[in-house]
Amino acid sequence: MAAAERPISPDDLHGYVDDRLDADRRSEVERCLESQPEQARLAAAYRAQRDSLRAAFATGALQPIPPELNLNRLLEARLQRRPVWWRAAAVALLCLGLGGATGWYLGAPARPGRTELAMSLLQQQAMASHAVYADDRRHPIEVAAAEKDHLSQWLSNRLRRSVVPPDLSALGYRLLGGRLLATEHGGAAALFVYDDSKGDRLTVLLRPMSPELRAAPADVAQGPLNGCTWIGNGMGYAVVAAASDQTLDQIADQIRHQAATPG
Repeated sequence: MAAAERPISPDDLHGYVDDRLDADRRSEVERCLESQPEQARLAAAYRAQRDSLRAAFATGALQPIPPELNLNRLLEARLQRRPVWWRAAAVALLCLGLGGATGWYLGAPARPGRTELAMSLLQQQAMASHAVYADDRRHPIEVAAAEKDHLSQWLSNRLRRSVVPPDLSALGYRLLGGRLLATEHGGAAALFVYDDSKGDRLTVLLRPMSPELRAAPADVAQGPLNGCTWIGNGMGYAVVAAASDQTLDQIADQIRHQAATPG
């Protein structure tokens, strides 16, 4: 069997998600994902799981060091039990060590800020949710558009924010309904599912965010899917579809306009 015809293994998917495949194999996997929605959904789920784990451990790493483990305090206590000549030598060695460590630290990549981390989680959840639900022809939603008022009230109560499905009819998309999603921290998010005259699906994700977070619209791509995400007014928004960036930008503009217009 030719190399290009090799099936995708779990190791290939994990290597693809972690960017550890060589260029040729990565291209083969991407072509397979474009033609195999089930594998694409699995890859999106792996990527969302990876980023959730990174986010969980990143927050712990940013916590301050407990006072009892402070290096200066430990060194001071140890030096108090040593002769004066030994203390001077230890201080000199410590200065040399700190100089080397500082050089390494300054050369290391900076940790992502809160906004960058929030945008990454928003993008990963939006892509994974679209991959799982948009292709489900029988059960993509929990509450249909015919019960729009109930859908809005239910999701508003769960997200503790005012949630209204965007009206995208002027752009050719009809609301099918919506569903509740869980975030990696145990919170709630909302997913609205739309389709056009050809039956192509589009999803809009709304995820509560801290009020101080702000992020301008940013494009994201994964296989055949494109997305547009942004954060404002205490909410993260994401639009995902197998559509052009220009189409998604128009839809994003429509959603932002409606969000800024009361009623």
